Amino acid sequence: MICIVLAAGYATRLYPLTENFPKPLLKVGEKSILDRLLEDLDSNAGAHEGDVAEGITEFVVVSNHKFISHFEEWKQKLPYKTPVTILDDGSVDNENRLGAARDIQFAMEYINKKKQKQTTVSGSEETANDGILVIAGDNVLDFSLSEFVSFASEKGTSCVMCHEENELKKQQKTAIITLDEACAITSYEEKPVEPKGNLAVPPFYFYKKEDIARIEEALNDGCSADAPGSFAAWLSRHTRMHAWKMTGKRYDIGDMASYQAAQEMFKTELC
Repeated sequence: MICIVLAAGYATRLYPLTENFPKPLLKVGEKSILDRLLEDLDSNAGAHEGDVAEGITEFVVVSNHKFISHFEEWKQKLPYKTPVTILDDGSVDNENRLGAARDIQFAMEYINKKKQKQTTVSGSEETANDGILVIAGDNVLDFSLSEFVSFASEKGTSCVMCHEENELKKQQKTAIITLDEACAITSYEEKPVEPKGNLAVPPFYFYKKEDIARIEEALNDGCSADAPGSFAAWLSRHTRMHAWKMTGKRYDIGDMASYQAAQEMFKTELC
């Protein structure tokens, strides 16, 4: 399984911190936001026999052209077991960004081309776990993503994460889903005016290989290219999906106030 990290945003609400520096590489405590995510997955890879995490073979980080040098410099110092690839999506400013869905598609083009080359050389197609983990590179979690990928492995479908959100104004600014007793998604709405439930979806997704291959179909069908959850919302209307209820908290680093709150939360940690 390959993990795609969406890190091509411009984080304009965090200026001046991110005017010339990528948000995922900002430090929270003693570690960058991105390192907190990848260290977790790297340390848990193979921890549980049969787990999706067992099959993580590569981290593919999608950057924009403006910040690509920062990610390349960061990569030179990595201690991970799992190899890291940095992709440049070519955008140079916020107004001309590709958007999260297009960045996923861009990463998949790289992944598919690489797989074709490997198949040509080896003569046999790779049979590792069929799935792609897609994560936003600007969120801090106080639990392990291995729990989510284990859930996805058990369900055998494309999956999202979710958590309770009981404030109406916040519900109206995010994706809200409803579930049945088996945690299968029964409705999925982006920024609903009148939410049907209180389960919000953060930008962490597991897609089966055959499902993520439908991203061009989704875009042609009107799926927004900008929001990372727009493809998941579209896909939920076309195939069965499940949602895992988070066991901890997530800190979305969206503006200066949320960044300072995360800094406060992690300032006393032992590294």
